Amino acid sequence: MSEFDDATHVEADGSSAIHDGWDINGNANGGYLLALAANHLRAVSGRPHPLTVTGHFLAPGTPGPVQVDATVVKSGRRFSTVTGQLRRGDSPIMQVTGMFGDFSQTNNAFSHIAGGPPDLPPMDECVARSPGQGVVSVPLQQRLRVRLRPGDESFAFGKPKGIAEVAGWFAFADGRPVDTVALLLACDAFPPAVFHIDLPPGWVPTLEYTVHVRAVPAPGPVRCLFRSQFVQGGFFNEDGEVWDSTDRLVAQSRQLGLTPLA
Repeated sequence: MSEFDDATHVEADGSSAIHDGWDINGNANGGYLLALAANHLRAVSGRPHPLTVTGHFLAPGTPGPVQVDATVVKSGRRFSTVTGQLRRGDSPIMQVTGMFGDFSQTNNAFSHIAGGPPDLPPMDECVARSPGQGVVSVPLQQRLRVRLRPGDESFAFGKPKGIAEVAGWFAFADGRPVDTVALLLACDAFPPAVFHIDLPPGWVPTLEYTVHVRAVPAPGPVRCLFRSQFVQGGFFNEDGEVWDSTDRLVAQSRQLGLTPLA
């Protein structure tokens, strides 16, 4: 079993645990928490793939036993909608809603793609995101192979680009393939794009996080692009795209977060 599969395993009764080492400064990464909860919702749905999953974060997640509750809202011919909660005892950590289906039923659907993957150097020529890069500790990066587009790491050295955009490659350090559940983590594995504008890097708590999974990724690392267009009233948005090795869009994401808290 891969590290990710082990860390997102949930028993049939919903019992699970937040594993150490998937965190940012001691708080479990939001994408990891969403993947853990969605893994159980997916099992309850009886469908193989998450299509859209939304999490509302209610409290930080720290290592230790947790429970995932899941209730089927509706199960139709093609899709099942499930709602649930990740909690520790009586204290909720995240409220989750997901729709699940089977991408093998949509292989012949019409496509119109107005865009393409980010233009990146080969993965080995990009910049590794280290666990200690920036002003917070990111142990999560020991589990991953996140490689930033050259120049996108400059925020960590006090040199933001002035454009709220970050791009790079994503894969698992142990070689685990990137599947549809792993895309929920990939969309939250990069430094926030707002670090590249006139804001001090720091902890950026996520309030709401949605991932739309568009296809099953082809084998190999995926390319990711994240942009923030609106920072206002102490909140910011971040929109993401994930593209596989065949230049196919496999996921989109959107987060609503709080501006950096030092």
